[in-house]
Amino acid sequence: MLQVRRYTADDCDDTIAIFLAAIREVASRDYGPAEIEAWAKVEDRAAWAERRASRPTFIIEHAGHPIGFSDLEPNGHLDMMFVHPAHQGIGAASLLLAKVEEEAKKLGIGRIFTEASLTARPFFERRGFTVIARQSVEKRGQRLTNFRMEKYISATALS
Repeated sequence: MLQVRRYTADDCDDTIAIFLAAIREVASRDYGPAEIEAWAKVEDRAAWAERRASRPTFIIEHAGHPIGFSDLEPNGHLDMMFVHPAHQGIGAASLLLAKVEEEAKKLGIGRIFTEASLTARPFFERRGFTVIARQSVEKRGQRLTNFRMEKYISATALS
């Protein structure tokens, strides 16, 4: 059974592990070894924890264990969404995105936007996001392709 809840400080190490595993084991299908090595790093645990705590961040659990996370910045930016490779394909990312959209509506945000990896682009497209632009971003000396994507949602408060 999958459950979504708010991030707590105790989730820091789990979110880092999920992030690193998802990039190394899933995104590696679409990016080369040097790109993965540049991307799959968390150099400052305290900054990571502060970033997760500074915005609505959601954890998805399976059988009481964190298996994924996502967040939402005040301007509607979905900065991160990662699901552990061992739990891909069970609807975890879909539930996380639904929670992000619900939160956006509560906050009166009518547009969610993200920078989707080559790997994540099809997921977001299937859920109503459209590509604004293909872009090349620099990470530790490597150029990685991703896509600026957006989705307009009704910002009416939930009843």
